[in-house]
Amino acid sequence: MEAGKVLEVLYTFPVEGILNKLASLAAQEISLFRGFKKELTKLRQSLLEIQDFLGDVAHQPQERGRALKDWVRKLKDIADDADNVLDEINYEDLRRQVELSNQKRKKVRNFLSSSNPHLFRQKMAHKIKSINASFLDLKYEASFIGLVSKKIDRTPPEIGGARETDSIFEEDEIVVGRNEDLSKIIITILTDSNLDQENLSVMPIVGMAGLGKTTVARSLFNKDSIGGHFEKKIWVCVSNTLEVNSILSWILEYLNPTKAGIQRLDALLKNLVQELEKKRYFLVLDDVWNEDPQKWSNLMTCLSKLRSAQGSVVIVTTRSASVASITKKVIPMYVLRSLSVDDCWDILKKRAFPDGNAPIAKDLETIGREIARKCAGIPLTAKVLGSMMRSKYSIDEWLEIQKSKMLELPEGDERIVSILKLSFDNLKSPSLKQCFAYCSNFKKDFEMERADLIQLWMAQGFLCSSYNKDMEDIGDECFTILLQNSLFQDVIRDDFGTIIYCKMHDLVHDLAEVVSRSEMEDKLENQHVAWDPSKSSERNVEKRRSLFVNGDQALISFKALRVLNLYRADIEELPSSIGVLIHLRYLNVSRTKIKQLPKYIGKLYNLQTLRMEDTWNLKTFPKEMENLINLRHVYFDYDMPVPFGMGRLEHLQTISPWFPLDKESNRGIDELGGLNQLKGELIIRGLEDARDGVQAGASNLVGKANLRRERNDRDIDVLEGLRPNSELEILTIDKFMGSKLASWMMNGSLPLNLTEIRLENCEECKQVPSLGHLSNLRLVHYLEGMHKLKCVGVEFYGYNHVNGAATSTKKKETLFPALKSLTIRSCQALIKWEELPTDEKVAVFPCLEDLIIRGCPSLEFIPITQAKGMPCLRKLEIRFCRKLSSLPISLEHCISLQELEMD
Repeated sequence: MEAGKVLEVLYTFPVEGILNKLASLAAQEISLFRGFKKELTKLRQSLLEIQDFLGDVAHQPQERGRALKDWVRKLKDIADDADNVLDEINYEDLRRQVELSNQKRKKVRNFLSSSNPHLFRQKMAHKIKSINASFLDLKYEASFIGLVSKKIDRTPPEIGGARETDSIFEEDEIVVGRNEDLSKIIITILTDSNLDQENLSVMPIVGMAGLGKTTVARSLFNKDSIGGHFEKKIWVCVSNTLEVNSILSWILEYLNPTKAGIQRLDALLKNLVQELEKKRYFLVLDDVWNEDPQKWSNLMTCLSKLRSAQGSVVIVTTRSASVASITKKVIPMYVLRSLSVDDCWDILKKRAFPDGNAPIAKDLETIGREIARKCAGIPLTAKVLGSMMRSKYSIDEWLEIQKSKMLELPEGDERIVSILKLSFDNLKSPSLKQCFAYCSNFKKDFEMERADLIQLWMAQGFLCSSYNKDMEDIGDECFTILLQNSLFQDVIRDDFGTIIYCKMHDLVHDLAEVVSRSEMEDKLENQHVAWDPSKSSERNVEKRRSLFVNGDQALISFKALRVLNLYRADIEELPSSIGVLIHLRYLNVSRTKIKQLPKYIGKLYNLQTLRMEDTWNLKTFPKEMENLINLRHVYFDYDMPVPFGMGRLEHLQTISPWFPLDKESNRGIDELGGLNQLKGELIIRGLEDARDGVQAGASNLVGKANLRRERNDRDIDVLEGLRPNSELEILTIDKFMGSKLASWMMNGSLPLNLTEIRLENCEECKQVPSLGHLSNLRLVHYLEGMHKLKCVGVEFYGYNHVNGAATSTKKKETLFPALKSLTIRSCQALIKWEELPTDEKVAVFPCLEDLIIRGCPSLEFIPITQAKGMPCLRKLEIRFCRKLSSLPISLEHCISLQELEMD
């Protein structure tokens, strides 16, 4: 094993994490330290000395590879043991905190549990002494094999202030150099008369790895011409499997997510017929590898039974010419060509200079074009190199890349993976490398959820919080940097434009497997993959840190688990032995058949993330769950009666999908009062059980600065107490039963960061809020039954709340300056929408693009006259508004109008 290979193991070596944990425990002045504090000090010193030896590993000659490998393996074993011991100490302290808190609440005095603190101290002291002795032996062994202690910089490298606004993240960015390919494929699909005579036609798109087959297929998939020609579009990532039932199941799940999990062939075909009968569909089977013609024939036979309309098309992307020849039907295979040097330079330049407008030095461009030539027409290579070069500014740094031996390797997968390795080596922080390597646990083409991935990184201890950043914030930075380096791709965004899902290219996945794997007996991957009892030694089981389970397996042996992922496992209950998993940080029981959680789950004091989504049988929860004092993220079903005392869980950041109030369990809205770490979206359901505005005010929503979206309902007193924080971005008021809105919605106190507001099913409400002064507001929807609303009055424009509106300033004021979409629907009593009686000093709706008014039969007038209409209006839809007999003359000023729908 080369000395350089040892470094790949060191990238995942958690020395820094253990040192941070030691520092954290020392800062807490835990009383349990009495009896072994000196040993902890020795442990810290041992780690620092070992860290100095690590600085010499990379410089060792290749012939010492075996000895170095053995030394590093022993080091990692001892470090894992040290990490587990520190975790035990921290766990015991947490347990005592919980028990003390419970006793105070019950107002009873008692000795703390049956645990003997003296015996615990003795046990920990013995373990730490043993670890220190092992480190001492390791230090002697290091000198014996020739390692020299070298003082290294103790300052941990910064992860970096990554920004997610860069253009490289645009999902719909222009596909460079593929316009001709796309045009040819589209013309073939849409104009070939032979296709209309066939029930199903297949076109393989074939090309080597990294050439952009999936990118081309995705671009086709998103084309308006394809969407207009086919009634259904389906995307399935196939990869190494070509099991007919699995593919049919994925197709069905894509068409109808509520039917996920069906596996019987007859049931699959029956449901697919219901979805596709007499419909023309466009199916992409991405990344097909299997060359078995019989399996392909079986799949085509099944697809031919779906009674779909003639002209349906299947696109198959593959590296294999054999697969292409097997799968083609009616349409010839399309062989994707390499890109030109100019195209590669265009890709590389956009990644290296994301701002786009700054001039590029002539010397840099010359070097850059030479690097682009060495990309050999592979867009993935150009993306990766360009992403890496965006952090390099000198000619010498660019020349170093240009002269890299990796760029001289023969064309093929090995060359691309070697170039990807350059990007990996360029990552500055060991934690970044750990985070990347961990992604090898997911199967190829897996759609990784950003939040879930960060929570898994947290559970493994890869992310250490700092004085001004949570672990989640650091995880976000890691995610963004990996994305910037083209190690993640195929992003999906939410309504805010935030990336919520991504994938890895299969060659990038290969790299993740390489850097996470060593040739040791105790592989890193053995700590993280699914369990095969026949292949696991007792030692491996004891040290495993992640477990992805598909069946009912005993947990008592997995004492070091940080992650337990039971997603879709065929289990009906969790064993009580889960309580022994004192290191557990992440538990996922989503889509299982479990009916209740054991009370022993309340012993998981280190648990940070609990996922229980789509667990339809789960109806019973133990009271002990309120003891999960480190819980930060909890996910459950919409109709799940979550009973445990959330108000005690002060570290909670995510409650998804909502915070349920419940009179029976005495869970009131005031429980939200202490949960000031909440982030993202908060939906409060059951506000009919809130007593009054005083109790609602105790929820302290105004103090929750990290919330971006909030949804509330019910009466005026309660709503008055739910004034949101000034940082809120989306507000939904649903089923509000009052006739007047809360004062903070009418007096200019709405959050200035608000981008979206919805009033839904507010049947008794007679007011609309003051909104025109909100400079970031992009969407306003009054939906589904504001039946008592008679007038959208001048207060709607918020003119009195605009700076300068009350003065004689000559400055022109703008109301609704950012609004893009305004919808008013099902307001049966609405008669009048008033104009703002002002002069030319006021502009209204300058950016409005979509105006939709439906189901307002009494409405007589739309104020488009102000300030020469709505100059950006593209779509005007007026339906079921019978008293609107004519359009205003000022509609002629709507010079951007493209769609006009009326009836």
